[in-house]
Amino acid sequence: MLTDARRMELSDVLRPVSPPVEVKNVYTDDQRQRLLDVVHANGPWKLIIAQHFASAEELIATMSGAFPEGFTPSLDLFLTPTFRGYLANYGAVLYPELHDVFYNEDFLAKAKSYWNAAYAKPEVMLFNINGPCANRDPGHLDSPSFRGVRHENAPTWLCSVMGKSGLFTDYLVKMAQVITWFSADEGSGFTYWPEGPLRAPARVLPPINNRGVVVQNEMMMHRGEANGPLDQQMPAGLAFDTVFSGDPADREHWLLRNGDDVIARHRTDELRFLVHWSAEVFADYDELKKNMDGSDDLTVDKAIDMLVDDVNKKGGKLDIPAAPLHDAEFIGALNAAYDLGGPAAYPEKAPLSAFALA
Repeated sequence: MLTDARRMELSDVLRPVSPPVEVKNVYTDDQRQRLLDVVHANGPWKLIIAQHFASAEELIATMSGAFPEGFTPSLDLFLTPTFRGYLANYGAVLYPELHDVFYNEDFLAKAKSYWNAAYAKPEVMLFNINGPCANRDPGHLDSPSFRGVRHENAPTWLCSVMGKSGLFTDYLVKMAQVITWFSADEGSGFTYWPEGPLRAPARVLPPINNRGVVVQNEMMMHRGEANGPLDQQMPAGLAFDTVFSGDPADREHWLLRNGDDVIARHRTDELRFLVHWSAEVFADYDELKKNMDGSDDLTVDKAIDMLVDDVNKKGGKLDIPAAPLHDAEFIGALNAAYDLGGPAAYPEKAPLSAFALA
């Protein structure tokens, strides 16, 4: 059990370099339509959690939240109809028609300004898309990157715990995102904790149609909010292999499928469509070179050693198992050492949806 002082210490780790900067009219109408056309034409797209997590423990390690003693969460607890795909990765755009959207001079300028940095390079562009959708996310961190340990070579849970621990600040790759939403929902915004999850939350207020933030989401707890009519937020039959795709017969309609069975159908104006652009930034040329030449990199084994050493120095008793990256008990114990038990408060108009613990 963490002391209150330790919890506040860990909360203060989770603060972005600067508060989010809100931006309006992020994309042109033409860019928005091209983004939607790519998503419509190139599915099907899998659920977010089906892509990134092999167990509930791996997912929980990216969150901050406590469960009743003796309760064993399963991935079903976090199942919501939110789907993801990549538009660019590893610094390369994956769809030529989005070249100007990814290699975006204005976004690069915003990223450098956010960090007061000399250099920036685009790294990733992804989207989240859903129709009416519940929110079971108590708050999470995007996967941070560290020199030598990042999403390309390490599981999401490990990068998240490394970020929450505060032990790897010297290795953190500076990142800035331009995150934009397209949604007509009048009640669905974006909750974030700019001063740490144990301090007051803030919101990007709805409607969030072609509005966004410049932000460091790897070091700031945040959550999307539920959208759409309550009775449509959990489609009957939703499963881990449910996929999302454009209706081949209609540019303005979208389908959720289990195999050949359509379990839900949505119009474009019913969607909540998030576009996440991310860049690596570098304070100066020396930092750029160090990030590129591998001269001061971590390894996965060294990162795990540092975490376990820290836990044990603080009174824990943790051994490294034979397969630490996928050992559920080890992942749970390591996460517990840095878990705050959830944000202290939620906005009055954006409460946390109740978990179905029965």
